Amino acid sequence: MAIAVALMLAAAAGTGTLTIDVGNVRSNKGKVHLDVCPQSLFLKDGCPYSTETPAHEGQVTLTIENLPPGHYAIQAFHDENDNRHVDRGLFGIPTEGVGFSRDARIVLSPPKWDDAVFDFDGKATQTALKMRYFTGRKGPPAR
Repeated sequence: MAIAVALMLAAAAGTGTLTIDVGNVRSNKGKVHLDVCPQSLFLKDGCPYSTETPAHEGQVTLTIENLPPGHYAIQAFHDENDNRHVDRGLFGIPTEGVGFSRDARIVLSPPKWDDAVFDFDGKATQTALKMRYFTGRKGPPAR
């Protein structure tokens, strides 16, 4: 038992927790899904660090545990119909909210790696991004 605990602690050494506040979530429908990806998997399926939480109008907070130091980009989407992928409309424009680290903008195409990349040093870190909607209501109503 002690050996198993020591091995788990050694495996987690040098890793940290990344906490992400996702703002501008427009409804309580579905889930907010988030991936933290190395460059080779950015904008693709299969990012090794993923999480999701029930959507909450306004803001949700998600956490990735045991993230090793490195260069990453965050890609998130508001899966309002809970079908586990970003729905798209005419010309491939997302019909559900999407967001990226460093609030990288989408201008006629997804953001480039260089616009979304950030360095994670293995220490507990908190960051934020905003959901962007291209169809329907753009975000929570003004209060």
